[in-house]
Amino acid sequence: MPDLLLDIKGLETQFKTPDGIVHAVNGVSFGLKEGETLGVVGESGCGKSVTMLSILGLIASPPGKVVAGEALFFGQDLLKMPNEKLRHVRGAQIAMIFQDPMTSLNPVLTIGRQLEEPLMIHIDMTKNQARERAAELLSMVGIPNAKDRLNDYPHQYSGGMRQRVMIAMALSCSPQVLIADEPTTALDVTIQAQIMDLVKRLRSELGMAIVWITHDLGVVAGLAQRVLVMYGGFIIEEASVNDLFANPSHPYTIGLIGSLPRVDGKQQGRLYSIEGQPPVLYQKPQSCPFAPRCKWVMERCWKENPLLIPISDEHRVACWVDVKTGRPR
Repeated sequence: MPDLLLDIKGLETQFKTPDGIVHAVNGVSFGLKEGETLGVVGESGCGKSVTMLSILGLIASPPGKVVAGEALFFGQDLLKMPNEKLRHVRGAQIAMIFQDPMTSLNPVLTIGRQLEEPLMIHIDMTKNQARERAAELLSMVGIPNAKDRLNDYPHQYSGGMRQRVMIAMALSCSPQVLIADEPTTALDVTIQAQIMDLVKRLRSELGMAIVWITHDLGVVAGLAQRVLVMYGGFIIEEASVNDLFANPSHPYTIGLIGSLPRVDGKQQGRLYSIEGQPPVLYQKPQSCPFAPRCKWVMERCWKENPLLIPISDEHRVACWVDVKTGRPR
C-alpha cells in the first residue's frame, strides 16, 4: 500500500544458543500508516519486542541475526542500511521507549546530559540550545521544576518520572514513528494511566505514528486503533481494535480476551485459562504453533501452518477453523 509509513515484509530473526537455534520471529509482515496507533499483543516470548528491535538494528549479533525480510521506511530498507546511516534514523525519525527506564538511562550521567545528546547529534543544536530544549521537553511530559531537575541523576527520579524522561528523550527530535516496548509494565496503575494520557495527548499534538507493544489488552483497548496478536513468532490475528474485541476469531485471542476480568458486571462464570505452555522454538513451526493448546484443533492443524486469511475488510486470522461454527474454513 502506498500510504504506509513503515512496511515490514517476511521478517525472520534467529538466535544461536548452546541448545540450538531459536526461531524467534518467523515471517512477520505488517504495515503502519501515518498517525496510526498499532497495538502489538501476546504473551512473553512471542516475538513482539524482537520484531521491533530487529527493524531498528538493535539485535545483539551474535547471538541474534535477521535472516530474511524487508523493513521499508520511506522506500528504504532499514535491514540493508549501513549502521552509520541507520544511527541517524534511530532517534531522529524512529524513536523507541524501552521497558525498564532504570536500565535504559545511564546511571552516571545527569538527565540533562542524556536529553541534550540526541538534540546535538541529530539536530545540530548548540549546548545552550539543547539545554533549553531539554527543559522544555521535561515540562512537556509533566515534570515540575524542569530546569532544576536537569542536573539530577536517574536514581533521584521515581519510576514514573524516569519513564516520562524516556518519553521526552524519544520525542526530542519529533520522530515520525514512536515504538513503545511495554513502557508501563513496571509502573503502578495510577502512574500507568498518567503515562497513557500523556502519550495520547502528545500523539494528537505531534501527529506521530505509534507502535505500542504490550501483553495487556486493556491498555490496547484504550490506546490503539489496530491490533496485531502474536504467538510463537507469528502474527496470528490482525484487526481494528473494536473488531478484535467484538469478534475475536483465533482461539488464542479468544483465550486472551476471556482471561480479562470485566468491570461492567457482565462476567460470565470463571475467567478463561489457556491450558499448556508456549512453544519452544528450536524448530520453526511447520504446523499451527497453537495446535497443542487449542480446543478446536483438527487434523490439518498438525500438518500445515495457516496463513493470515481475510475474514472481513480489516480483519485477518491465521486459523483453519471458524471458531463460531467449529467448521473448517
